[in-house]
Amino acid sequence: MNSGPAPHLSIEGIVKRYGSFTALDGVTLSASRGELLTLLGPSGCGKTTLLRIIAGFLQPDSGEVSVAGRSLNKVPPNARNLGMVFQNYAIFPHLSVADNVAYGLRARGIASSEIARRVADALARVRLAGFADRFPDALSGGQKQRVGLARAMVIEPELLLLDEPLSNLDAKLRIEMRQEIRLMQRELGITTVYVTHDQEEALAISDRIAVMDRGRVLQVGSPRDIYEQPAHAFVADFIGGCNWFEGTVSNGELRLGAGPRLACSAAPQTARLALRWEDLRPAMQTDPPQHCLAARVSIVSYLGHRVRLHLRACEDGTELHADLPSYGELPAEGTIALFAFDPQRARVFATDGKRLL
Repeated sequence: MNSGPAPHLSIEGIVKRYGSFTALDGVTLSASRGELLTLLGPSGCGKTTLLRIIAGFLQPDSGEVSVAGRSLNKVPPNARNLGMVFQNYAIFPHLSVADNVAYGLRARGIASSEIARRVADALARVRLAGFADRFPDALSGGQKQRVGLARAMVIEPELLLLDEPLSNLDAKLRIEMRQEIRLMQRELGITTVYVTHDQEEALAISDRIAVMDRGRVLQVGSPRDIYEQPAHAFVADFIGGCNWFEGTVSNGELRLGAGPRLACSAAPQTARLALRWEDLRPAMQTDPPQHCLAARVSIVSYLGHRVRLHLRACEDGTELHADLPSYGELPAEGTIALFAFDPQRARVFATDGKRLL
């Protein structure tokens, strides 16, 4: 049976320990040629450690990294043909923009005429064609990051590795730069591993996302799958806003105190229900009572394209949120209102975090 093409990047059972601390606990991942795979998770989850192992800056205690079927475990970093873009730009302050971009080509012994052509092409690609003779201290943060991108891409790497490349930029520039990175990556077809803790950035830029926590990969999938079908409570909570309810599964139902309930075929147990903030809305007369709950509106925050309601559940005081369109009538602060949810949008998890429904 044909199982399809072999992955371009293969990461098998990577373990990395520092004394008694396990930074990576048997991580297995793969990326197809030309794919942009994002490692997403909080600080300390192991994503940068994994990137540094791929780059060859760290050696794993066990496991293997291979590219195009070739093991990299014993290959030094400078022989792996990888391009890397760092959070702090990592460009040489004493070299011009052109010389920074040409650095990797010169180290590879490329002819001067070819270097000039490739540097010009790379600078044009990142919209820095007129900046070749400038020095880094005359550049903005976004321009410095473009130089880093050009330097990483000009060597035509087998893999492109990006470690929190946009975290030092302001919000508007981050959005512009992530679009540019995505367009360039698609145009060049470079297999890319992108590290970030920013969930919106990961959703916007990725072909697939690997969500990590405490050295393990909890779920790998498309941005839509990760957001809409989280396989673990941590994934649901880390990506997007979730309201959480404690409940009990029995007799084919999940009951949330004396109020809401929904069908759940799992074995009897305590469980947690997650509802996205955008899935809680003002109730209508046609909404079934078992899919409604009463809450007091504490704060109404206008956010432009949406309004966020900060709520307190009347039954137990649980803090809740509801994201609603900014048009239309909204309940006033201090009032009690009835809110409803679609049971098809609810996600139920066991106490150990595994998905039940």
